[in-house]
Formats: sequence, structure tokens, C-alpha cells
Amino acid sequence: MESVLEFKHISKYFPGVKALDDICFKAYGGEVLAFLGENGAGKSTLLKVLNGDYKPDAGEYLLNGEQKHFKSPQEAIEEGISVIYQERQILLELSVAENIYLGRMPSNRFGVINTAKANQMAQKIIEDFGLPISPSTKVKDLSIAYQQMVEIMKAYSRDNLKVICFDEPTASLSDAEIDSLFAVIEKLKAQGKIVIYVSHRMDEIRRITDKVAIFKDGRYIDTVVTAETDEKDMIKMMVGRDLGDIYAKLDKNKEIGDVLLEVKDVSSDYVKPVSFTLHKGEVLGFSGLVGAGRTEVMRAIIGADPMRTGEVYLEGKKIVNHSPKEAMENGIVLVPEDRKLQGIISNLSVAGNINISLMKQHSNKLGVISAKKEAKEADDGIKNFRIKTPSPDKKIVELSGGNQQKCIVARGVATHPKVLILDEPTKGIDVGAKSEFYEMICEFAKQGLGVILISSELPEVMGLSDRIIVMKSLKVSGEIMAKDATETKLLSMGMIEEKE
Repeated sequence: MESVLEFKHISKYFPGVKALDDICFKAYGGEVLAFLGENGAGKSTLLKVLNGDYKPDAGEYLLNGEQKHFKSPQEAIEEGISVIYQERQILLELSVAENIYLGRMPSNRFGVINTAKANQMAQKIIEDFGLPISPSTKVKDLSIAYQQMVEIMKAYSRDNLKVICFDEPTASLSDAEIDSLFAVIEKLKAQGKIVIYVSHRMDEIRRITDKVAIFKDGRYIDTVVTAETDEKDMIKMMVGRDLGDIYAKLDKNKEIGDVLLEVKDVSSDYVKPVSFTLHKGEVLGFSGLVGAGRTEVMRAIIGADPMRTGEVYLEGKKIVNHSPKEAMENGIVLVPEDRKLQGIISNLSVAGNINISLMKQHSNKLGVISAKKEAKEADDGIKNFRIKTPSPDKKIVELSGGNQQKCIVARGVATHPKVLILDEPTKGIDVGAKSEFYEMICEFAKQGLGVILISSELPEVMGLSDRIIVMKSLKVSGEIMAKDATETKLLSMGMIEEKE
């Protein structure tokens, strides 16, 4: 019998926000259904209603005709529903096998855990995924990409799996890892599972999905057949307007100034010696495969990782950053790739996150913080960066991923940096919000900032950058002007093997 998941008149309210408004549609087994919509459209909220994180204020959902009301994600898992979120839900100190079989580790009749058997079972799944990792390796020692794959393997391992939902699963994966994931999704589809796939990457939606459910402002718009619907039509349905060629519309800075930042032979325990220059008003792109060393060189520059060799000059003056705080005081700010672990402060409000780096500037000689200054800074950040929030006092974790990202950028820009480093700034962000981010980046450059853009999306790095540095194997493998760059050139610079 074909599995069917039905949402009937689901609504969910938060203070000042109607997150879901009378959602009604069905998802079927043996199909991959994409959820497509801008950040804040309700996609992740609906997944959290489905798996018991949120209780709906109205409506119900049925699995194979049976009404379900889960009070927790664990209840949903026991009924065969798993959700893989952007933010990883794994235990870093445990091994790969222990994470996969957490709470269901094999044991003998005396309750003694059989680790060897767990490793053997995990190895079979690892081989299904085609990954070069060991079941006994601690998850903390894996790359972010492999940590994500461990979480997917955990859901894949459950015998009762009926529904599996992926929320931006490829944001940290390389092309080869994406191929492995898609092969697994095809297996799940062939087994008749209901597969829901949330992504903003249209090429992935085209490649892996059968149908697309489109959302806008908390409402379900329609479900369309992927192969029969034009990409522009999908985007128009989700944003309410035709974006056209986003990059062609950008008003990029045409007046690039003198050298602002000079990096000479900078290395750390995680990256080989790297040298480059950044000019005032320039957007300098960094391209390369996951693990090429792009993030690592930036962490060395700002003092997040100790420099082993090299020197950094800002406006011709040598600077030494022993910490990100010192780098910020020197005029260099990094907006990190991992929002959850390195960006947001989850127990603070929107205002608190924007102001956290400005406590010294907002305090008097006695160290008393001015509430008036903080309120103005938060209001300016919300307005200037178009952060969708009903109030500055709303907890940042209750915002969509795109709006959380805007808060982090607003915080960094509020410190008045000379160099702004953006590490995968549009990761997990919808097409409409990307357009806003692109306009902001161009505006930063026109204001004279030097912008370093790390991006795994080749059209993005080509469309926004003035010049592109390509990294491979923890060092620079080439440099090219953006106007001369093509996807083929960038890929070949980042992938070809060096001759001995």
C-alpha cells in the first residue's frame, strides 16, 4: 500500500507572527517532494510541527490515514518519522557507530553493550553511503560534511522509517558527497519511503525531486511537477515577483582603491602558507572544494587559530591578531559559516545578538550600558538589514536561518570594520533573501570596505567578486579576474592534480 502523509488545515502562531496559515496538501511514498519558499515561508516550522517540536494551534496531520499528535521528536522517530535539520543533532564525543545507534546499541542478555557488533552494523551503512570513515572514529574528529552524513545515516538505519525529511542537507557537502546522498535518497524512494527535501538550490531540486510544494508567507501555494515547471515560474510563485538574472541587476562598485589588506605566507596547523592582497572597495572571492582550506586561512588571519608563519598588514601597518576580538578591534570581522555553533548566541534576543560586540562602545566610564544606545543599534540593524522579526526582543533562535544570518552580519558591520570576511553567507538562504544579501555586499564595497567572500556556489562567487582566488589542498592554486572566470576554469583550478 502506498504511504501517504496528509496535512489538514495546519496553523501555527508565534507572538506577532502567523508562521503557518491553514496548510493543506499531501506527500506520497515513492516520491521526493521538495519544500520551496523564502526564509520565513514556513517550511522548517511545518517540519517541526510534523516531528513534535511544535504543537499546531489548529489542524492535524495523518500518516496512512491515521491521525498523529507527537509530543516530542522521539515519539515521531518511534512512529517512523525522521527530520534531518541544517543544524546538526549529534553528540560529538561519541563515535560514528554510537551516534547512529544511540539509544539502541546492540547488547547481550545481561545488558552489556556489544560495541564490535555496533561497529559492524555501522560499517555496512557507511559502505552504502560510500564514505571513507571508520565506525569507531569520534564524530568530533570528522569534518562538518561527514558529521552531517552521520546524522543522515542515523535516520537511514531505522527499520521502521516511513518519512524522512532533509532540511538543506547539502549545505556543507562536496559534489562527491552530494552524489552519495542522492544515491541514498534514490534507494529510500525505491523502498516506498516518503521523502521531503527542503532546499534553495534549484539545480538540486531539478535533479532529485519529483514534485515541489511551494510556500509563501506561511501559506501553501501549490504543488507542481518538477519536470513540467519552469524554474522562473517556481521562483515567481515563492517570492511573488520575477527576479530575473540576479547578478546582472547588481550595482557593483566600479572604484576599487589601493591595497587594504596584505597577507604574506600565513599558515597554521590547518593550512599551508597563503599569500594574497585585498583592495579597498573590492569583493575578493575564495573558491575551492570543501576542505580546500578557505575557512582555515581566514581563521588564522583573525587569530581563531594560531598562525605558525606569515604576516598580516592592514593599510600598510603590520597587525597581529591573537583572537577574533583583537581582529575586530583592528578592523577585521569574520561572519562564520556555522551559524549555530559560531554565529548566534541562542539564548539572547535579536537585539542582544546585534549588540553583543558593542558593549564597550555602549558603556560609560563606570561600565554601565546605555539601553538607549542598544535600542537604537538594534532598530538600525533590523531596518538596514531588513530583518524580519516582530520585535527586537524576540529570541534569535525563533527566526528563520536567513534572518539569523542577517543579525550576525548586522553585528559585524556595527563594529565599523575595514575588512569584512563572509564565509558562506547565503548558506541555507532562499533566492529572495540571497538577492538582498547580494545588494548588501555590493553596498559594503561601495562604502570602501574590503570584502572577502567564501562561497561554494560558483555562480555566486563569479557574480559577486571582482577577483577570485582558488584554493586546493590547503594552499592557493590560482587567481583569476571574475570577468574571465567560468565554472569550468574554477573547477579545473580547484580539482586538477599537481604533477610530481
